[in-house]
Amino acid sequence: MSIIIMIIVGFVVGLIARAIMPGDQNMGIIMTTILGIVGAVVAGFLGQSLGWYAPGEPAGWIGSVVGAIIVLFVVGLITKKRA
Repeated sequence: MSIIIMIIVGFVVGLIARAIMPGDQNMGIIMTTILGIVGAVVAGFLGQSLGWYAPGEPAGWIGSVVGAIIVLFVVGLITKKRA
């Protein structure tokens, strides 16, 4: 059951990050979900590194959205260089 919740939360976080980030992101549902999940992982890693989260503590909604925006920004930089 936790995997299904992780997928749903990742999708919602990915949608919010794509709505906040300016520009055109051509992503489907699966890539949006992966963006949200990776954003949550990045936020958890950075939060633990900075001492905001205890080890094993998940990132919150806002942290996950910020992490997804960071991932979206990095992906945008990489795809601009390729194009």
